[in-house]
Amino acid sequence: MYENADFKKGLKIMVEGSPYAILDFQHVKPGKGNQFTRTKMRNLLTGQLLERTFKSGERFEVPDVMNKEMSFLYKDDTGYTFMDKESYEQVIMTENQLGEAKNFLTENLDVVILFYNERPVTVDVPKAVNLKVAQTDPGMKGDTVSGATKPATMESGLVVRVPLHINEGDVLRIDTSTGEYVERVNK
Repeated sequence: MYENADFKKGLKIMVEGSPYAILDFQHVKPGKGNQFTRTKMRNLLTGQLLERTFKSGERFEVPDVMNKEMSFLYKDDTGYTFMDKESYEQVIMTENQLGEAKNFLTENLDVVILFYNERPVTVDVPKAVNLKVAQTDPGMKGDTVSGATKPATMESGLVVRVPLHINEGDVLRIDTSTGEYVERVNK
């Protein structure tokens, strides 16, 4: 059992029968009255955000969750297929389960899949991934206004704003938390 004094970012708790991950929290000690904790959480099954206030001393069950490192294999009509590197067991997840993570998946990318009651629920991708530019307009010579950008479609379908010197076929590092261009990677 956890108490709200144990809260930290990323902690998994059960609230009203559903598993949640704590995104942010703040312990509040008002001048009058009891202490409480403001909490921002994400439902691990639906992805829905929830903001709740808990009284000091409330207790929470520990959900049956497990992290497993897996590799992304491919996408087809049934969904996105991942494989456990040790047991070679394969797991198929839907687009809804992946959410924004689907924009950063490339073949053989190592990810961490969170299982709840032995069922895959979410995917954590690395903080930055390398993606190849599938389509972008050519940069115009002499068009060197500082900070000018253009849209580029990556191999995964993600559209990113990139500097004018980026061409099709370039490999770029993309920040997965913001979905923004970080730098061009040497081939």
